[in-house]
Amino acid sequence: MRRFLGTAAIAGAVALTASACGGTGSSSSSDSGAKPQSAAPAGNAPACAEKGFTGAANSKTVTVYSVDGLGDWYTKRFAEFEKQTGIKVQMVESGSGEVVTRMEKEKSNVQADLAVTLPPFIQRAAAADMLAKYTPACADKVPAAGRDTAGMYTAISNNYLSWIYNPDQAKPAPTSFKDLLDDRFNKRLQYSTPGQAGDGTAVLLELQHVYGKDGALEYLKQLEKNNVGPSSSTGKLQPKTSKGELSVANGDIQMNLGSIAADKSNFKVWIPADDTGKKSTVALPYYAGVVKGAPHADAAQKLLDFLLSTESQSALSPDARGLPSREDVKPTDANAADVAALLQGVEVYTPDWNQVVKDFDADIAAYNKAVGR
Repeated sequence: MRRFLGTAAIAGAVALTASACGGTGSSSSSDSGAKPQSAAPAGNAPACAEKGFTGAANSKTVTVYSVDGLGDWYTKRFAEFEKQTGIKVQMVESGSGEVVTRMEKEKSNVQADLAVTLPPFIQRAAAADMLAKYTPACADKVPAAGRDTAGMYTAISNNYLSWIYNPDQAKPAPTSFKDLLDDRFNKRLQYSTPGQAGDGTAVLLELQHVYGKDGALEYLKQLEKNNVGPSSSTGKLQPKTSKGELSVANGDIQMNLGSIAADKSNFKVWIPADDTGKKSTVALPYYAGVVKGAPHADAAQKLLDFLLSTESQSALSPDARGLPSREDVKPTDANAADVAALLQGVEVYTPDWNQVVKDFDADIAAYNKAVGR
């Protein structure tokens, strides 16, 4: 059964003042000159019993397999983690599905210690017995929807499906799913492939939410005439859109806003409306889990504790335009205002990821058949 979050839930997750709200698709800090502020624990909520990060560790390295998108946050957090613990972090970035595919190939000779990816791929990794049970410090501050009931994975950052368009190419700017079927986007549109990329899989799930399963397949069948072709990575669509090679592509809010700020990307971030004008999007948390048989499991656990610490969670919005997974850490900076502005009036829903995993193979096979692959 699908669970729904209204816009009030989003407003509660991001503490904002009226003057902090920025424009869609750009960083308020660059527009207004305001410097991002650190997030702080909400109200008088008691701090969780965070574990210490200093002291000796058996392992001196830890390998992270992660979906792309959190690079700016990782860079600073991993440097600080090494400073505090002496443990060096080695990271391999790829698409959401590629993270799990690589883990599957290495199952008899495990190389990764910590896996970070989007749903439903983290759930598929757990179902395939590739994750080890571990409850990190402060996991009790993450809402139930962000934690596996069996303790295999925990959300470290919240994120949401979005789309982008090049303002110089997409004229007039699209506002709905129906607009994307227009001939002006013939071979000028691309979305990451469902079943391979987390954001691409979310596109299929969002369309199922809007049109139903059969309606989603019919829509994607019609859209295929405009689609450039498959893409296993959502991140690679950003520079193509910015350069004008594409007019429209899918993405996610955190990664798209980060690209505009860091790379001066020439695109706008938007959320399509359905045929009645109603906007909705899919919640896409970054989930992290310790890999089963990890060669440096002790270091992986220590790193996961660190990423859920108040210090690390407070840095998500200023450093990477991500939202904390911990409900007691409330960002108040201009970056968080940008996210809130994009989600204003948008229904955010969380699928039943366990059901998504059960239906996954059949849904992807139906999708491939519909688009002729």
